Amino acid sequence: MSVKLPEIHCAANRIANAALRTPLVKLPLMGDVYAKAENLQKTGSFKYRGAYNFLGSLSPDKRELGVVAHSSGNHAQAVALAAKSFGVPATLVIPEGAPEIKIRKTIEHGAEVLRCKNTRADRTRIAKEVVEATGQVLIPPFEHPWVIAGQGTAGIEIVEDLPGVSNVIVCVGGGGLIAGISTAVKSICPKAKVIGVEPELAGDAAQSFEAGAPIEWRAEDVTRTIADGVRTQRVGDLNFSIMQNHVDGFVTVTEDDILLATRWYALEAHLMVEPTGALALAGYHKLMSDIPQNITLNAGPTVLLISGGNIEPELMAKIIQS
Repeated sequence: MSVKLPEIHCAANRIANAALRTPLVKLPLMGDVYAKAENLQKTGSFKYRGAYNFLGSLSPDKRELGVVAHSSGNHAQAVALAAKSFGVPATLVIPEGAPEIKIRKTIEHGAEVLRCKNTRADRTRIAKEVVEATGQVLIPPFEHPWVIAGQGTAGIEIVEDLPGVSNVIVCVGGGGLIAGISTAVKSICPKAKVIGVEPELAGDAAQSFEAGAPIEWRAEDVTRTIADGVRTQRVGDLNFSIMQNHVDGFVTVTEDDILLATRWYALEAHLMVEPTGALALAGYHKLMSDIPQNITLNAGPTVLLISGGNIEPELMAKIIQS
């Protein structure tokens, strides 16, 4: 099982009248650097692409029963709004520690919210119980061909809007976003580099990539990072196999790097970006520093994927004032 460019094109057609085609924003940095502003997407993150594509791919009889998902917030909002768009019920399992703004928006979209412990095991267990009790369909947060293809539509837009793109830098949690984008970008622009960025405190994908097999981190380890959107304990098997084929390397960044990048977006680019969404910029800064890395950028235009902009106002104020 895999995801190819034709599936991503099908997803692009399916979501065309639902998801927004977000812009490439030229950033005030040295060089030819752009941001793919998925913080401007519906529900404030790229997740709406995959959620809508999944729901749109279901048969009507299965879809009308409703859907279930587990998420730290952005996937929850996306599933809730996509389900509302199709007029079907949605149940979202959200762990402790998720930002209140993401929980509140999920409820506002009409979904039922169940809380759980902040572990992969508890999230999946409760979601499975809901599926068994209701017959509703589970929408995985990152490991499913329909989800990956939906996220990959952002990659198609990047290469259509910037045909000469040389580098695409993407944050990594469960791997659905980078799996989809790398498939699209490498299929159309095979010489372009796709690079993943993670916090040092949640660097399971980078470690897995180096080891050649998925490695799971403890929940108490990954929850230390401020980048709540990438607190996944392990990348998906399908996602990892795609990453092995299409991703050129990984960079890990510190919490200070993430906070500085979030602050820079607000003050210099005038973009509201959550810490997870600032990971690509933090990774770019590290790659452009004098510190040797295991990967270098190609010469030419670079695109930084902003994954989302759902941040508590109080946290943003604290970051800006720091």
